[in-house]
Amino acid sequence: MKLDNYDRTLLAALQGDGRVPQSELGQRAHLSTAAVNRRLKLLEGAGVIEKFSAQLNPRALGYDLTVIVEVKAENERAHLLDEMQRRFAACPQVQQCYYVTGEWDFVLIFLVRSMDQYVELTRELFFESGNVKSFNTLVVMNRVKTGSTVPVDMA
Repeated sequence: MKLDNYDRTLLAALQGDGRVPQSELGQRAHLSTAAVNRRLKLLEGAGVIEKFSAQLNPRALGYDLTVIVEVKAENERAHLLDEMQRRFAACPQVQQCYYVTGEWDFVLIFLVRSMDQYVELTRELFFESGNVKSFNTLVVMNRVKTGSTVPVDMA
């Protein structure tokens, strides 16, 4: 889907606040409410908008630790890597999972309530799986910047 500046204006506004009324989006983009509605449906249907959600504060829900983990696979056969990806994706405490190049095969970002919970997860995800050669843990001391917004440049 080719995006124009109207689409980009709508996307930038929605990333800032997903609850902006369509009438206000229309004012910002200089479009009618009906045109905004049509464009949003097209953007969602094309997969440009993946979902609408609220961003929650992890600490408010008792997740005081953010842990970044580098994981090296024992065996890099495709079906074994696919299984690792499925297992990591299914874990609610894994917020992000990246299959990467370089010394490590995966980088995971966890939100956990305690170090004890993290240790339990390492047993489940790394030790019991049979395909993790090694992993390296980085404990986050300060969340300087987090988020999932995508830069929206005007054409």
